[in-house]
Amino acid sequence: MATPLRWGIIGTGGIARTFASDLRQIDEGVVVAVGSRSKSSADDFAAQFDVGHSYGFYEQLVADPDVDCVYVATPHPMHHENTMLALGHDKPVLVEKAFTMTGAEARDLVALARERNLFLMEAMWTRFLPHVIALRALLAEGVLGEIVTVMADHGKWFEPDPGFRLFAPELGGGALLDLGVYPVSFASMILGTPRRIQAMITPSFTGVDGQTSMLFGYDSGAQAVLTCTSLARSSTRASIVGTDARIDIEGDFYAPTSFVLTTRSGDERSFDFERRGRGLQYEALEVARCITAGETESALMPLDESVAIMDTMEEVLRAL
Repeated sequence: MATPLRWGIIGTGGIARTFASDLRQIDEGVVVAVGSRSKSSADDFAAQFDVGHSYGFYEQLVADPDVDCVYVATPHPMHHENTMLALGHDKPVLVEKAFTMTGAEARDLVALARERNLFLMEAMWTRFLPHVIALRALLAEGVLGEIVTVMADHGKWFEPDPGFRLFAPELGGGALLDLGVYPVSFASMILGTPRRIQAMITPSFTGVDGQTSMLFGYDSGAQAVLTCTSLARSSTRASIVGTDARIDIEGDFYAPTSFVLTTRSGDERSFDFERRGRGLQYEALEVARCITAGETESALMPLDESVAIMDTMEEVLRAL
């Protein structure tokens, strides 16, 4: 870009701070404004990241003429309202995953973005990481043959605090929307939308899903075996198994990492990549590229797929 994309961030939590930090890795974007329901929180964030404008009301941020694009980094239940607000002020939006709470909310956002001809994308940053770009190229070349199985898991241990967002129902708590969205989106990227869904869920002490295991079936005959939990630290690895070869991704599969390609005969080839920051700068680069090119959505994270992923997770949660 001739000039950096000027970002306004709604929310001041951990993911917002990681985004602001990783944005410093590139020249294509800069944070110029931050908004929070607490002015003091916005001020603290602005001081930490040298942000020029801090607001105690989201309406002030989306109305700021210096903001080119809005990053919605609030908890899941607020995504719909916050994104609708930004789109209503003609701002392109990058909205954290999970995209929304339901498929219906996701459709609302997509409809408004398309009606107003505005860019919108789910912030599934994994899609844009170097190792994922490389493995998608191998898949496109047919190196793995026919895909048989996709496996992915994401488990972390959290202190059992009822006020913590992963356990609080009012904050969209639950392992699936926060952790399981990564395996589900990973399987979607490779195999598309499942035809059959089976799930087993163990509730946490607050009633939201604490551990979820999923088995997806596809028309091709392929299967996806996916797990997530907020009760323990798992290996967070992923594999793509084909008739000719398989790819094994090191943990954390959803973050900057490496992978190994193993052929049917046992020959191995390692793929290693540069690791800078946490890796959120790559999604920011994609947003800048799309907006500069006049594109209203990314081919790597299409809006219709984000809607389909929400529908899939909604179906999984019916098991609760």
